[in-house]
Amino acid sequence: MITGTTRLLGIIGDPVAHSLSPVMHNAGFAALGLDMAYVPLHVAADDIPAALNGLVALGFRGANVTVPHKGAVLPFMDWLHDDARLVQAVNTIVVDDHHLHGYNTDIEGVRYALAQACGDTLVGQPALIVGAGGAARAVALALARMSMPLTIVNRTASTAQRLVDLIQTAAPAVPCRSLPWADLTAATTAGQRLIVNATTLGMEGAGKVPAELVDTLTAGHVVFDVVYGHAETEFLRRARRSGAETVDGLAMLLGQAASAFELWTGQRAPLEAMRRVLVR
Repeated sequence: MITGTTRLLGIIGDPVAHSLSPVMHNAGFAALGLDMAYVPLHVAADDIPAALNGLVALGFRGANVTVPHKGAVLPFMDWLHDDARLVQAVNTIVVDDHHLHGYNTDIEGVRYALAQACGDTLVGQPALIVGAGGAARAVALALARMSMPLTIVNRTASTAQRLVDLIQTAAPAVPCRSLPWADLTAATTAGQRLIVNATTLGMEGAGKVPAELVDTLTAGHVVFDVVYGHAETEFLRRARRSGAETVDGLAMLLGQAASAFELWTGQRAPLEAMRRVLVR
């Protein structure tokens, strides 16, 4: 029941109708009996400044930010957590005394997803990341903190190199290199323990997953796709058929949401209640 005392939160993006965040967070609020409500907020790029001012003016406790606005909101934050500054992306905003505080909980989401699936068995193991955008930057930083040597594959070499530079600054002891798409081989994939897709590859209409990424997968690989949807992605489907351990984007979604929930409420997120509404 929404009343005059209900604290509001939301998710800013374009589009946002597909987002599972509202049902997940509202389930969490209900489980703890919190007088809070979470709503989707469709915001076009040109309206970002007005929307962020609106969070403050309307008394919102905070918001999540999804594609394509995670980088665009940065200049409007009054304070940035170090992780958000490092990856140049904000996915969680806390409104505190009329100030906007920007965080990136996607990094914790990656760690949570992999820990749930594999415990600490990936620490120090080599990883291949496909992509170099905002999601890939969060993945790379999370993996670097697990001491995992990284290979970044991206269609735009300069973007991949910027991600390598970021990791070399944030975690100088962790080996990190970029690899052009043309140089990606089945042997490269075979030599990894973890393969992460941080692009839209394998989604409907987004292009096929290259054979070099899946043809040499075995039961010794872990394959993680940060994308989530109503059905398993082609990337994970083919990986599972090869016997590889698979991790989907719902696990990352839950992990980042738990961190955001705690920032907004000061309470531990009720993970089981939130997980139940994500089951396909």
